[in-house]
Amino acid sequence: MQMVSLFFKLIRWPNLVIIFLTQLLFLVCIVQPLGRFEQLAGSPGGSVYILIAIAYMLLAAGGYIINDYFDLDIDLVNKPGKIFITNGISHASALGIYVVMNIATLGAGFWICKQLGNWTILYCIAICMFLLYCYSAYFKKQFLIGNIVVAAISSSAIPVLTLIEAGSTNMPAYTRVNLWRITLLYTFFAFIISFARELVKDIEDADGDRQYQARTIPIVLGCNAAKFIVIGCLSCLVLTLVSLQPALWGRKSSAIALSLYSIGLVILPLVLVTREVFLASMIQDYRKLSKWMKLVMVTGILSMVFIRYIFV
Repeated sequence: MQMVSLFFKLIRWPNLVIIFLTQLLFLVCIVQPLGRFEQLAGSPGGSVYILIAIAYMLLAAGGYIINDYFDLDIDLVNKPGKIFITNGISHASALGIYVVMNIATLGAGFWICKQLGNWTILYCIAICMFLLYCYSAYFKKQFLIGNIVVAAISSSAIPVLTLIEAGSTNMPAYTRVNLWRITLLYTFFAFIISFARELVKDIEDADGDRQYQARTIPIVLGCNAAKFIVIGCLSCLVLTLVSLQPALWGRKSSAIALSLYSIGLVILPLVLVTREVFLASMIQDYRKLSKWMKLVMVTGILSMVFIRYIFV
């Protein structure tokens, strides 16, 4: 039983649930309503999308495992209480689980592509798998590139679904444009907040990273400069979301509800997080900020529920 508990901690199961929730909500609240409204032919079945979400969960789980595999020495300094490899799970077992998960992910991707006659998902999975390995082995300790890679992979879950839907149906041009607008908005949101969160985690881990000659942004530019980059990212996100609110006013009640939800549970929390980043000085402050930013990411994802009713 202890091994099972360690395994789920190793693969960061709450993060996997967020990935699944993101893709499921995008399917149920955006893709399917558009499909019913336009009566699109050739749209993949829900089971295909569920399998895509499972494949992405396996991909992410493998990424967490290989990251911990390469980061064992640094984690002993930065977070000794969260060491799972060598503390219940051996190096060999972790590597074996990583290989099995990647094989299962590629197998699921291959099956999906055979069903769709479209190889987009397999290419995306293979690229993400390669980048996750490179991130863990090389990029994580480098200036900027590691943050960009993680943010890009974290925000790729939705565009993949849009690429498949748009490529498999007789979607009219205006519907395709609307789908891509929604996709790019959520992708932008996920990329910026993931990038900022990774930078906050780098500030938190700066002391341990410095011991192992890492070249992360807080080490190269200093923690204060890194803080202002985070503040700039979050401020850009807030301004973007605020600029979208007038487009929702004066429309149907579901659009107004989306605006109120966005202001109360996404924009205002982002403003508060931005303020706390400015005031942060201790490791505990950055650890708390990382959790808050993940929570805002979840509330942003849940806003898709309101978009579903805008289509009705």
